[in-house]
This record gives sequence, C-alpha cells and structure tokens, in this order.
Amino acid sequence: MKLTILNFTKYLFFIGIVLSTNAQNFHGKATYVSKSKMDLGTYGAKMSEARKKQIAARLKNRLEKTYVLSFNSTESTFLEEERIDAISGATDSWGGYFSRGDHYKNVKESTLVQSQEFYGKRFLVKDTLYEIAWTMGTESKKIGQYTCYKAKAFVPEIELNWYDFSWSDLKVNDDKAMIASEEMIVVEAWYAPQIPFAQGPGEFWGLPGLILEVSLENTTLLCTEVVINKENKVRIEAPEKGTEISKKDYTETVRNKMVEMRSNRMGRRG
Repeated sequence: MKLTILNFTKYLFFIGIVLSTNAQNFHGKATYVSKSKMDLGTYGAKMSEARKKQIAARLKNRLEKTYVLSFNSTESTFLEEERIDAISGATDSWGGYFSRGDHYKNVKESTLVQSQEFYGKRFLVKDTLYEIAWTMGTESKKIGQYTCYKAKAFVPEIELNWYDFSWSDLKVNDDKAMIASEEMIVVEAWYAPQIPFAQGPGEFWGLPGLILEVSLENTTLLCTEVVINKENKVRIEAPEKGTEISKKDYTETVRNKMVEMRSNRMGRRG
C-alpha cells in the first residue's frame, strides 16, 4: 500500500514515542566523508583536462575531508578527523580559504559553539542554532543498513558559510553583499528514524532521526559508519578557548582584516 504523507507523519510520531525514552541513554559516533566538486569558474574553461587533474590532486585535502560526529539526544560535536592544512590564515588560489573549526551544538538549548582561528588569534563563536524549516517527503533509500527518508529545506547562505571567506568576497559592494547574504541554498537531507536523534553533521539538525547524508550546491556529506553504544558514554564537550564572539561579529572581524591586508598589499605595490 502506498504510504501517504499523513500516514508517514503518524508513523514517525509513533516511532518517536516508542524510542524517545530509550534514546536518552544512548550515545553514538558517526563518520562522514565530505566531497566537494572543484569549481574553477570561467578560468577553468581555458584549462586542459590534464591541468584540471593536477589542480584537483593538489587540492584533494580541501575537496575531500573526513569528520566524526559524536552525539547523544541533546548534544553533539562535529570534528575534522585530520588537520593537514593549518587554519592560521593559510589560503590557496582555489575555492574556500577557511576551514570549519571544532563544532558543538546543543539541540535542546538551541546553542552553537565553534572554535575558529584566524591569523594566530583564536575565537570562540557562540550563537543560537539556526532552526531549519524542513519539508519531509516519503521517498526513501538505504544508506548502509538504515532506511532513510528524504527532506528538503531552503537555508540562508550566510548560515551555512559564515566561517568561510575568499578574496572574491571583497570585490562586491555593500548592496551586493547584502543581497548575497540573503541568498537561499537548497539543502537535501536523508535521515534515519531508526536512530531517533535530531542530530546531524555540522549545521544540520532537527529531523526525527539522525541525518546520514546532506547535499548542497557542490558538496555532499555522506555517513560511512555509525556506532551506537548504550554502555560507554561518549564524552561530548564544547570548545572553551578563545575570545567570545557572535557569528555576525566574527564575519565582520575577518572581513575587515582581509580588507586591511588587501589595502596594505596594494600600498606596497604602489
């Protein structure tokens, strides 16, 4: 029999009631692989395939990353497994210039704490979690051993990339920057009701099951392993070191510093 939206919603509600009590005692770890497509823009059209492959190989550490999500029913941390490139102001000529720092969220209290380092200074970004307005569907697929269901949402670009900057961001005037900050990105997620935690990688949360896959723009985060443990509790702690700052103030601080650096560089050339 075909599953209707109404019956599907009742099903999820029932699963939530049955598992919510037990979920309080469970902890888990999920490993995610992040893969991004290389975007060379109009400049890339002039390159040979061999040159593109060379660049992709050089940037593999930025285009492919592994993260570990440690979670319980209310808290989670999302940490990059390997840190090969330093965050202290290092940049490359392609793509993003800044990596995500150690990420902590509390879905019960709707709080975010993220550690970021910029040119030798450590910041502790504290803010409210952005509440994603998910639209849930009935489409399903298997990810590993779990049956996952599809959900979509439109999320402001600034909420997903507030820690990421590039020199091209400085080329727009204030009006264009304001428009860019209001752009919405389509996010597609697949969640597993069998794992009754409203958790997910990075900024993503709020579905009736652990989010095992997320796709947006040119990036996909896919869970490759989930370990649920009732006996041994996973230690989940928010980062503590750094100058406390909001997401908005952090983006303004970094942007102003980049403008200053560009001006100094142009001044030396003159």
